[in-house]
Amino acid sequence: MYVCLCKAVTNQQVKDAVEQGQSYAEMRQSLGVATDCGCCGKAAKELIRQHVATLPPCEFAEVG
Repeated sequence: MYVCLCKAVTNQQVKDAVEQGQSYAEMRQSLGVATDCGCCGKAAKELIRQHVATLPPCEFAEVG
């Protein structure tokens, strides 16, 4: 499914970017999400939140 029609960015591309550690700002730069009409910004952010919630905790995260 497309998240951004203007730049033809799919939900899988957004998920892959999340898994590579990209932030929303980095995705705007690398994929062009929300850089034309901006309508997809809210949907992209929600997809990012949902996907991050499904990922296992980072084993290298700092404690404390």
